[in-house]
Amino acid sequence: MTLDGLDELLARTDAFIRDVVIPFETDPRIGGHGPSDALVEDLRALARHAGLIAPHLPPELGGQGLDHAATARLFRSAGYSPLGPLAMNLAAPDEGNMHLLARVATPAQIDRFLRPLAAGTTRSAFLMTEPADEDGAGSDPSMLRTVARPDGDHWIIDGRKSFATGAQGAAFSIVMARTGESATMFLVDMDSPGITVERLLDTIDGTMPGGHAVVRLDGVRVPATRILGEVDQGFRYAQVRLAPARLTHCMRWWGSARRAHDIARGYAVKRQAFGKPLIDHEGVGFMLADNLIDLKQSELMIDWCAGILDSGAPGIIESSMTKVAVSEALWRIADRCVQVMGGTGVSGDTVVEQIFREIRAFRIYDGPTEVHKWSLAKAIGRAHPGDVP
Repeated sequence: MTLDGLDELLARTDAFIRDVVIPFETDPRIGGHGPSDALVEDLRALARHAGLIAPHLPPELGGQGLDHAATARLFRSAGYSPLGPLAMNLAAPDEGNMHLLARVATPAQIDRFLRPLAAGTTRSAFLMTEPADEDGAGSDPSMLRTVARPDGDHWIIDGRKSFATGAQGAAFSIVMARTGESATMFLVDMDSPGITVERLLDTIDGTMPGGHAVVRLDGVRVPATRILGEVDQGFRYAQVRLAPARLTHCMRWWGSARRAHDIARGYAVKRQAFGKPLIDHEGVGFMLADNLIDLKQSELMIDWCAGILDSGAPGIIESSMTKVAVSEALWRIADRCVQVMGGTGVSGDTVVEQIFREIRAFRIYDGPTEVHKWSLAKAIGRAHPGDVP
């Protein structure tokens, strides 16, 4: 895409988010476990009419073939509303699943699973995390307890998954299961016999349709043709999905942090206290100045990591660095915005308190800060003197 074409796409996205999506933020169909599927369908119909359904995807999937650098700009614009990525079919977990399917799936799997997902007519889930009270896999995937065993031309999957984002109402899921000494990914229809959504977790975030679920898989039979990629390569494919997904999370939530900052700035300019606008009080002004610094540093780090991925490098280390730096910076921004706005900041009168909750969860999702730092420290220990890291 040319620079002029990208600028035009971004201008249309900005207008769509501002004029069409933001008014839906008070829609009563948004509940404690995210927007209803009916609301998502309405938003996507509007995005489809505007020509803004998943424009980052390659042309053969209906998109405009954006690279990571252009995608960063698009996703930041879409993230200005928590509903923006959902409307434009850029949200997790579908966006990460689309990336993985495009890289690994067979032509038949692409037709069966990826094309409807790219069109925004279905939803998906990614089932890797397991219940902590069963010592299942969380940040440490080697603790995987869900198992799959071959049975003729099928595999049988048994286990429980937790934090299965969007599992309630999803058409299919990518399930990670242990196969011998390694792991394999399977494409599983969510209406398959043996799959039960046991409950929805009550979490501080509430943007994902279908919420975060605990899912039981009890003797689920899956045809061998539904293996995603190769047997015993699940951990490798997880990195194919997770490194770019960490970055796209940063992109989307950067847009939300920018929104919170803009609202807090507007509040500080208008709100009077002790004889002058809040912005003229040094304590308030400095918080907003720090926001601006964190926003720019985060933007630059996102763009740097996008460039690494566009070079063809896997970006494992770089995406971990970016995820840590950006999630922590955006959390500081959201926290300052609440503080600047005082009681209004903790109320539902603006979207700031929701953004605060969403970004707090981001410090954990796709790997907590501490796990990424631990992984980076291991890489530092393995590096030869003079090498990076």
